[in-house]
Amino acid sequence: MSAPTTSDQTLHRNRLAGETSPYLLQHQHNPVAWWPWGPDALAEATRTGKPILLSVGYAACHWCHVMAHESFEDEGVAAVMNELFVNIKVDREERPDIDQIYMSALHLIGEQGGWPLTMFLTPAGEPVWGGTYFPKTSRYGRPAFTDVLREIARVFREEPDRIDQARQSLIGRLSERARPQGKVVIGRAELDSIAGRFARLIDRTHGGLQGAPKFPQCSVLELLWRAGLRTGETAMFDPVELTLDRICQGGIYDHLGGGFSRYSVDERWLVPHFEKMLYDNAQLLELLALAHARTGHPLFRTRAHETVAWLAREMTTRQGAFCASLDADSEGEEGKFYVWSYDEIIRLLGIEDGTFFAEAYDATPEGNFEGHSILNRINDLPRSMGRSKEQEQRLAGLREKLLAARGQRVRPGLDDKVLADWNGLMIAALANAGALLGEPGWVAMAERAFAFIAGEMTRGDRLGHSWREGRLLFPGLASDFAAMIKAALALNEATGERGYLERALVWQRALDRHYGSAETGGYFLTADDAEGLVVRPHSTLDDAIPNPNAIAAQNLVRLALLGGDDAWREAADRLFDGILPSAAENLFGHASLLNALDLRLRAAEIVIVGSETEPLVHAALALPFLDRIVLRAPSAEALPAAHPAHAKIAAAPTGGAAFVCVGETCSLPVTGAEEVAKAIRTMRSA
Repeated sequence: MSAPTTSDQTLHRNRLAGETSPYLLQHQHNPVAWWPWGPDALAEATRTGKPILLSVGYAACHWCHVMAHESFEDEGVAAVMNELFVNIKVDREERPDIDQIYMSALHLIGEQGGWPLTMFLTPAGEPVWGGTYFPKTSRYGRPAFTDVLREIARVFREEPDRIDQARQSLIGRLSERARPQGKVVIGRAELDSIAGRFARLIDRTHGGLQGAPKFPQCSVLELLWRAGLRTGETAMFDPVELTLDRICQGGIYDHLGGGFSRYSVDERWLVPHFEKMLYDNAQLLELLALAHARTGHPLFRTRAHETVAWLAREMTTRQGAFCASLDADSEGEEGKFYVWSYDEIIRLLGIEDGTFFAEAYDATPEGNFEGHSILNRINDLPRSMGRSKEQEQRLAGLREKLLAARGQRVRPGLDDKVLADWNGLMIAALANAGALLGEPGWVAMAERAFAFIAGEMTRGDRLGHSWREGRLLFPGLASDFAAMIKAALALNEATGERGYLERALVWQRALDRHYGSAETGGYFLTADDAEGLVVRPHSTLDDAIPNPNAIAAQNLVRLALLGGDDAWREAADRLFDGILPSAAENLFGHASLLNALDLRLRAAEIVIVGSETEPLVHAALALPFLDRIVLRAPSAEALPAAHPAHAKIAAAPTGGAAFVCVGETCSLPVTGAEEVAKAIRTMRSA
């Protein structure tokens, strides 16, 4: 390409320097030949016969700035814009009339509304097609911005009399470019399709995956729940709620002491492998909180409460951290601590109470497991629907008597080592569930455990993996960093305390420095200075806990908003680009990575600014934590100097407001607590 002439440079000059709008002045140095809206710009379009590219935004719109940085500040993208279009930039706060006209047009052609608003117009200003944010490069099933520009210009040039009819053809061609042959592309449509395939694997009678043995498979259940949030289809929520209901009533749950066992050897969730793992209970606690928040089903909240009570009573060290697991065996026999004989129940509770309890909990003279009875309420489901509140309170009292009697037995072995990664999962679960269900005591438990790990299991900016009796196994694994960063971010959102975010940023930089893989954008399991192994493990598959690469991907998406640096989001995109091709070969084994991708595509970013914001904070935290990120900024001093939310503080009405972005589209600020969820629903349903 030859160098531009002086006349080209004059023609392609940016004309925003003389404007008064701060938003327009932010773009005065773009290499794009921006025009302000006015008769001169329209006359230029008529003179040249070029279509108009209209870009509308406002100063506090985060994704307006992202698109500007990615595309409008890029010389190559600007050259395409300048060659093919007359480019007009509008501040919607300065010209709400223009914004209203073209936003309405966007809705009429079936596209989602919000800002940045990107519309393509005829030289006469008639809307043809548009959208909101367009990525600079093709990703997640979205075409690259320059592909959009060239295809729009081609239609204007080659089919000027058939613009309206050509729109569908245009969209079809752009879809092809967004999914090039030979490249793995997973976007929203693919996530919906994958969720449908996973849903068909669910046992419609007992919940969980079909067959036996049955593991809870929490990452798969989360994937289905996210699909329900994404589509609104009850067919995605139903199998999760069924599974949780059956797990909560089955023998896999400890009906006296609380907490869930590792898995069930049968398809009915009756006979567990009796060991209890910290990580299983962390993941189930989050799902129970989500299910209760959606359904109001008291069973889910009850089991969550009982599980946290078990955690506090049996699994918490004197320093406040959480033990790893409880053994399945006692006195050399699996499950001996947990099973009962019918005669023992009658002897301890008496004939009347004992028979009442035994009927409810499936305890029979012959037993349901090798001559003994595993307490469960699977067969009691039809009767329990008709039980009165008084009868349930009676059963609760009888459970307390049996729990006290069980306490006299030889207890299973407790593995009291403190693992940073497993603790991180439980800390995040307590923070997320506590914020969602309004349980400040759970958040306080999480803070105490976090303080121990941050204080006793770190060396400088590095985490150790395992602690017991004052001895630390160091250095830690990528899973330790990923889970503890997740914990720090969950506590930051739940409490608003900036110290948690600062700790997350320190750990994330250490994770990148010592565990990062330049080849995939993901992470090795072991550190670059750890004891030498034959190879550095680099699996991306989920195990009993979500893969650390998947947890890290979610952390990076959250850090982009909470830390105010889009470089974190770019790092998440590199990770997805590097790992999704291999994930496509085994989607089931990468459910947690797909969950992270859902957050990347759909996150509701809620920035709450001002000093009188408690109702707004409460409303934001009452939303499902899977797909919302909450940043509190009471004043400019609460943020780093370079944080983009400073513009929101300056633009906030007196008393405070919530600025909401969904995906890559932002709404106007809202001031009423009831408007937060409504704004998100509106943006997602468009």
